[in-house]
Amino acid sequence: MIDHPARAVAARFRRPVLLIVGCGDVGMRVLAQWRDALQAQRGWRVLALTSSPERMAVLRAAGAVPILGNLDEPASLRRLAGLADAVLHLAPPPGTGAVDPRTAALIRALRRSGRCKRWIYGSTSGVYGNCDGQRFDESRPVAPATDRARRRVDAETQLRMFGAGEGRKVSLLRIPGIYAVDRVGGHPRDRVLRGAPVLHSQDDVYTNHIHADDLARACIAALHRGAPQRAYHVSDDSSQKMGDHFDAVADRYGLPRPPRISRAESAVQLSPMQLSFMGESRQLINQRMKRELRLSLRFPSVLTALLDEA
Repeated sequence: MIDHPARAVAARFRRPVLLIVGCGDVGMRVLAQWRDALQAQRGWRVLALTSSPERMAVLRAAGAVPILGNLDEPASLRRLAGLADAVLHLAPPPGTGAVDPRTAALIRALRRSGRCKRWIYGSTSGVYGNCDGQRFDESRPVAPATDRARRRVDAETQLRMFGAGEGRKVSLLRIPGIYAVDRVGGHPRDRVLRGAPVLHSQDDVYTNHIHADDLARACIAALHRGAPQRAYHVSDDSSQKMGDHFDAVADRYGLPRPPRISRAESAVQLSPMQLSFMGESRQLINQRMKRELRLSLRFPSVLTALLDEA
């Protein structure tokens, strides 16, 4: 017996259904691009999980059928069974611990009917830990150095196991720092305006970035072209140390460059979270994303986006 409006929709139309889990800034950009590209006319319908009744009208206006559910309340996810053919999973793990029970609960809910065969997971490049500035592709083994990264590795491991049988396909998007000039708290200028320090060049780390719109496009491309049990670096083409990056941002807006401090000084002045980002240096190779997902970046560097800003 069909007892949920979204399930009734799926049964009536018998069209493939995408479920977006974690429909924040990037998820909303996915919805906008999906609508603008007329993807819905190719047969797909889109559902969006939300734990907030207040968000339902916003999601509906964006073109999704909202479903109430909470990843921290597994019983609320039972209604998802049999609803979706594909999942775009952008929700983060909990803020503590070394495992991700949210992903475990979602897998249990969606595994019941056997309908879900496609899963795109938004992970993080932090799964590699510190790589001493090396440039590498997705074949590098993960080596998480923080619980935040360990939770992501746990989620990846759970999803690889989910994708190991019954024709299911899982694609992992390893994502670095997300930015956009219209993203709340995500404008590169914000950090410069705060006067946050960066490291001296000899202590500095390489950072990687992706524009939120390019990330949304990568999510859609992975849904259609991502290979099974495959990881992708969703990163732009830039290769800069953090201090040089923020110097360039400051110059773009005519602002004072951020102050430079030593690593020893950073241990006193910065929070543990800031220190963790300044303690990991890596350069991601993004050729697999370009070759297999056939994604052409609209913003190959942060400065490209800033110069494009009106």
